[in-house]
Amino acid sequence: MTYWDTFVEGYRNYASYLLRELTFQAEPWWHNYVLVFLAPTLLFFVLEISRPWRKGQATIRKDFWLDAFYMVFNFFLFSLLIFNASSELVVRFMQESVLTLTGLDLKAINPLEQWPTWAVLIFGFVFMDFLQWCIHRLLHRVSWLWEFHKVHHSVREMGFAAHLRYHWMENVVYKSLQYLPLALLGIGLYDFFFIHLLSLSWGHYNHANTRLPDWLTGGIVGGFIGALIAGSPEYALATGTLLGIIAGSFVLGALLVRPFVKILFNSPEMHIWHHSKALPEEHPTGVNFGITLAVWDYVFGTSYIPHNGRDIELGFPGVDSYPNNFLQQLVQGFRRRK
Repeated sequence: MTYWDTFVEGYRNYASYLLRELTFQAEPWWHNYVLVFLAPTLLFFVLEISRPWRKGQATIRKDFWLDAFYMVFNFFLFSLLIFNASSELVVRFMQESVLTLTGLDLKAINPLEQWPTWAVLIFGFVFMDFLQWCIHRLLHRVSWLWEFHKVHHSVREMGFAAHLRYHWMENVVYKSLQYLPLALLGIGLYDFFFIHLLSLSWGHYNHANTRLPDWLTGGIVGGFIGALIAGSPEYALATGTLLGIIAGSFVLGALLVRPFVKILFNSPEMHIWHHSKALPEEHPTGVNFGITLAVWDYVFGTSYIPHNGRDIELGFPGVDSYPNNFLQQLVQGFRRRK
C-alpha cells in the first residue's frame, strides 16, 4: 500500500468512524468521542452553576459563546478531522523512515510491545504530559508562537469552555511535536482514548469556575487508574468485577492520593495564575505551564501560587485592544508576525 493509499484509507476509515460516533452506534458506547466531549462539558457546566468559585461571575460569562464555538471548532472540526484521520500515515512514515535510515525496526525492538495495555497507557500519559509541558513553555518563550497563543490568554473571565479557546496553529504545533516521539515509540492514536478523556476532563477542570475537594480529586484519580488497569483487554473482567475494582480504587485514591493532589495535579487555583495579567519579575514569560500534572512546574521551578488568585485580573498587557471575535483572532497571529 502506498503512502497515498494509507492517507486516503485513513480519511475513509475516519469518515465511517465519525458517522458511527455521531449516530451513537460505536461499540462499546463509552468509547464514543461525542460522549467523551459532552460528559465533562456538561459536568463542569453543572458544577459552575451549583458550586461556583467566583460567586459573582455570571454563569453565561463574558465570551462564553465565543469559547463554546472554539470548543466545537478545535475539538471536532480541526483536531479530530485533520489530526486523527492522518495519524496512521504519520506512524507508518516515522517507523519506515527510521528503518530505512538506520536499519532499526522500531516496532520489533520497542519494549512497549511487551507491556500490558494499562502500563503503556500510564507511561504514555506521563510522557505525553511532559511533552505538552515543554511545548507549552515554547509557546510562551518563542515570540512568533506567543502571537498565536495570545488567543488562549485573551480570556478575561475564566470558565471551563476557555479550555479549548486556542488558535488552530496550536494544534499543528502540539500535534507535530508531541505525536512524532509517540509515533517513534509505536504508540498509536487509538491507544490513547482513556488518556484523551483524562486530559480533556482535567483541562476543563483547570479552567472551570469551580473547585473540588482534595479527597474527591484523589478518588477520581484512583478510580480512573483502577478503570485503566481492570479494563485492559488482557483481563476481560466481568462488569460487576470491573465496577467493584473501580469503586475500591476510588476509595484508595481518596485516602492515599489526597495528601499529594496539590503537588501532583494542576487545579483551578494553580492555573488561574498562568492566566494572570501581571507576571512575577522572575518569570516574565509565564508560570504554571502544567496541563494535567503540576509536578513538572515544581521540578523545574516554574510553579507560582503566591495566594488565593480567585479574583486576579486575567489577560496580558494590551489585551484590552485585542480582537474579541473568532475571525479576527484567526488571522491575528499571522498579521502580527508580518
